[in-house]
Amino acid sequence: MHSPLFVAAASALLLTACATTPPEAPRATAQLQPTKGNKTFGEATFEQVNGKVKVTIFVQGLKPNSEHGLHIHEKGDCSSGDGMSTGGHFNPQGKPHARHTDASRHAGDLPSLKAGKDGRAKVDVELDVITVGSGATDVIGRGLIVHADPDDYKTQPTGNAGARIACGVIKAG
Repeated sequence: MHSPLFVAAASALLLTACATTPPEAPRATAQLQPTKGNKTFGEATFEQVNGKVKVTIFVQGLKPNSEHGLHIHEKGDCSSGDGMSTGGHFNPQGKPHARHTDASRHAGDLPSLKAGKDGRAKVDVELDVITVGSGATDVIGRGLIVHADPDDYKTQPTGNAGARIACGVIKAG
C-alpha cells in the first residue's frame, strides 16, 4: 500500500501534467467527389496552427500535366451535381480575387493544382486569411472546388477557372 501522502503527490503531479498539455489544434477535412461527368476526387485537411491554417490537399483523376483552379466557396453544398450549389468564392472581407500570395485577396483563394503525368496534384500551403472553427473567416461549412481550367488570377470575381469538376464540404474534425 502507498501512503496517503504518496497518493496525494502522485495525483497532483498527474493534474499538473494534464493542465499543461496543449489543446489539440482545430482541424477540418473535406472529401472531394467528382461532379457529374467527371472523375476527379481527393481529400483536404485544414489545421489551425499559430495564427495560420495549414492546408494540405491531394487530388487525383486530373488530366496529366494540367493546371486547375482551386477555391473555397461560400456554401458547403455539393447537391447540385455540377458544384454550382456551393455559390461563389468565400470572400467575407469583400476583397478582389487574386493569387493566394497577394495581400488583398478572397479568403477562398488557394494555389492552383498542378497535375503531374499521373494526373495527381498536391497543394501544401499555410494561409493567414482563414480560420478553423471560429470567426467570420471560418472554413467549416464551406465548399471546396476543383475547377476544370487554370485560374487567370485577374478575372473578377472567379479567375475564369471554368467548370467545377470536383466538390467537397469542409467539416470539423
